[in-house]
Amino acid sequence: MTDDPDLRASDADRDRVAAVLSEALATGRLTTVEHADRLDVAYTAKTVGELVPLTRDLPEVSASRRPAAIERQVIHSKFSKVVRKGRWVASRHTALSAWFGALIIDLSDAVLPGREISIHADAMFSKVIVRVPENAQVVDEGSSLFGKRNVTAGSTGDGPLIRVLGTSRFSKVIVTRGKDDWNLH
Repeated sequence: MTDDPDLRASDADRDRVAAVLSEALATGRLTTVEHADRLDVAYTAKTVGELVPLTRDLPEVSASRRPAAIERQVIHSKFSKVVRKGRWVASRHTALSAWFGALIIDLSDAVLPGREISIHADAMFSKVIVRVPENAQVVDEGSSLFGKRNVTAGSTGDGPLIRVLGTSRFSKVIVTRGKDDWNLH
């Protein structure tokens, strides 16, 4: 990174900081809560100066030992119900696959790695519910065949851009911002 703390941070700058934080978590230097908190700050940082304090108390990670950023994540639900909520680290590209079940993903408290996230939701005879942060910008690029697709699209702030892709067949795909719209139990 540069010596100018006022310079705008790039995704590569944020990913380098995330790699140091991931190594610190893996070696026991950070707790999972500290890791999630710092990672959240890293991916929302606008300047290089905001990134510096996040790794000041941690050793550098060499390029050969640097863990890969979580680029892809797959969450399956087959003949069952899967719920992912609370504080967790999402990926830039998440594939949701529900077959004869339910898949409930809550991104409102998740650490989002970057300004643009894509969610590829494929459902067959299932229900997929995704809750996004209040300030998210949502773009629906998916389709439905004999099903229901209800995506609260548009923009309510300067939050992350979340692209919703995929196909629902004989299923429901619901993307919402509201806490009262569905039950996580």
